[in-house]
Amino acid sequence: MSGKTIRLTAAQAMTRWLSVQMNEDDQRFIEGVWAIFGHGNVAGIGEALHGMGEALPTWRGQNEQSMAHAAIAWAKGHARRRAQAVTTSIGPGATNVVTAAALAHVNRLPLLVIAGDVFANRRPDPVLQQVEDWGDGTVSANDCFRPVSRYFDRITRPEHLLTALPRAMAAMTDPAACGPAVLSFCQDVQAEAYDWPAAFFEPRIWRIRRPEPDRQELAEVADMIRAARAPVIVAGGGVIYAQAEDALSDFATRHNIPVIETQAGKSALPQDHKMNYGAAGVDGSGAANAMAAQADLVIGIGTRLQDFTTGSRTLFPDARLASINVQPYDAAKHGGVSLVADAKVALAALTQALGEYRADAANPQARADWLEAVTAHCAAPTDTNELPTDAQVIGAVQRATGPDAIAMCAAGTMPGALKLLWQASRHGYHMEYGYSCMGYEIAGAMGLKLARPDREVICFVGDGSYMMANSELATAVMRRIPFTVVLTDNRGYGCINRLQQGTGGVPFNNLYVNSNIETQPQIDFVAHAASMGAHAVKAGGIAELESEIAAARSRDIPTVIVIDTTAEPGPGDGLEGAGHFWDVAVPEVGETQKLRAAYADYLANIARQRLVN
Repeated sequence: MSGKTIRLTAAQAMTRWLSVQMNEDDQRFIEGVWAIFGHGNVAGIGEALHGMGEALPTWRGQNEQSMAHAAIAWAKGHARRRAQAVTTSIGPGATNVVTAAALAHVNRLPLLVIAGDVFANRRPDPVLQQVEDWGDGTVSANDCFRPVSRYFDRITRPEHLLTALPRAMAAMTDPAACGPAVLSFCQDVQAEAYDWPAAFFEPRIWRIRRPEPDRQELAEVADMIRAARAPVIVAGGGVIYAQAEDALSDFATRHNIPVIETQAGKSALPQDHKMNYGAAGVDGSGAANAMAAQADLVIGIGTRLQDFTTGSRTLFPDARLASINVQPYDAAKHGGVSLVADAKVALAALTQALGEYRADAANPQARADWLEAVTAHCAAPTDTNELPTDAQVIGAVQRATGPDAIAMCAAGTMPGALKLLWQASRHGYHMEYGYSCMGYEIAGAMGLKLARPDREVICFVGDGSYMMANSELATAVMRRIPFTVVLTDNRGYGCINRLQQGTGGVPFNNLYVNSNIETQPQIDFVAHAASMGAHAVKAGGIAELESEIAAARSRDIPTVIVIDTTAEPGPGDGLEGAGHFWDVAVPEVGETQKLRAAYADYLANIARQRLVN
């Protein structure tokens, strides 16, 4: 130290600075760093992280993408109040994280990516794994991050960190702009020394702001609600991120407005809340979609109104739209009337403006009938010789777990099935469905359990998604992180097989039996999971599955329960009113009558789309 400066390498300065960035609860905002070292980050960042010790802990992962998934799930488990970082080497280590960055971007979740990059001085160019653009000398592989970052910066001088680090933190803690921040850190710069202002390392508290509503926007939305006879609320993930669950409960109850849920918003209200009518849209409940069809006003709260929620713009045929969202881009979607504000603040202001207003369209009997139908649909099969359905698997897990269980998933059939059928407690649901990324599940379950050690975490994963990314099971075993994996084996991509047939196609290249292979694979998932140290078993049926779920709670390592399931039928088949149209383009011409019939149905459905409210 000399006067008011401290001489450190750029990497040492970055890690020291991150260790003193706090949230409002006096916790490190960046809890620690997931790291796979290689050339490009081992010498500079690796040395710096080693020197930090528990002041900024480092954890080893098995794959850059999956350790980033774990970090994202951890941040989501903390409702964006905290985050984790991921550091990678140059080249494939960095680009492996691009998919995870896209996932965080779509889901509006904080993630700090510290990716090794080329030499800023260009002296040894081209270095190993360097991507060269012979028309632009400033390009590197890390430019792949630009469209999937909320903040991107290439660090080519040590002093760049003086502005880049606060900007990255500002992006991750901004409720409207929240998403991944990427520091593309040139490997020679990491090791360069600089005399840093001592004040740079003073602890700082980052507060997540709660924007107040504009007076005119508030008045307009309040007038719309007062004029509505049959309004319905669509609750999105923004309710949870704004910690507005109690505010939503009070608002819906006081004004008698039914609530229907998106994937991200599910469990903001528990399923047993009298105003919770269940899932909306393509994977929606009969009660929720009937309510939506009759609505004269839709009040979106913290939702980006993705196509699964709106039934590809066919779900709300006669309703006006008011959208409460902290992000103006989302609030203005579908021609809605915007109320740009924090969800918790906006609901309180609307309650005050509405006074004694109460809607009259809630239908408690429809809600009760739906929940009764779900219970019957998810009951154990009477014929134990038949393979169980996904719905029956969900029912078994629901019966075998307590109210603290969190169901989590990401891709395949299970997201729609769980949204439709899982009866969640508050915060008893964790779904990555903005990007619906196959391979998120195992790593995400690990990150979620780290974030919520007090809750039982049940990871639903299909055989196809398990095959894509499973290696963080070994990390969870090494770190003694217990969660339960329910691996449903339908011998291929059963979800897309159903979609393929539903859009007029024939089974092709999705299930193994319909693929161009000579020998059908006999994958021993139990042996595979056990080889990484997990406790792994094969459940012979629904009764055994329930028993194994209960037994897993006594272990301090992951448990993998494999169960064979049928690829047919779909999760809502046989449930009256379940599901809605989803716009997946059908070929205009084809050889089969099945395809021609599918296209005719498609034309009828897209004719119902409302492109302007």
